[in-house]
Amino acid sequence: MVQRIQTVFLALAAIVTGVTFFTPIYKRAMEDPQLWIGYGLAIALSISIIGSIACIFLYSNRKNQIAWVKRTMLAQIVGFGFCVGVFFSLGGIGTYLWDEALGTGAVMAGFAFQLLALRFIHKDEKLVRSIDRIR
Repeated sequence: MVQRIQTVFLALAAIVTGVTFFTPIYKRAMEDPQLWIGYGLAIALSISIIGSIACIFLYSNRKNQIAWVKRTMLAQIVGFGFCVGVFFSLGGIGTYLWDEALGTGAVMAGFAFQLLALRFIHKDEKLVRSIDRIR
């Protein structure tokens, strides 16, 4: 389980996405008068974190792991959409919004780690299929 590189990528995705809860973009989302934006962001990121951690333990069934990583990536994209919405509601891109931009970038980095994990899971699946053909 830990010997596989996709385990590291999924753990990094969970950590980086979890860091978003401690950035100003999350604080600004929760201060929004329409609370559904903050709650939507929190729920989407929580699903992504829990999904990434759960996918680590699905290493014995790669096809199931691929399906669940794709689902967590969808939750990550929804979270990124909420972050971008909050970011642009603050006034767009400016020099005073670097902290919020870093929070949004953390969500995107989590997505990138999930994408890398998916890529390496596919590589493992191809390797196992090629070994099965040789036998």
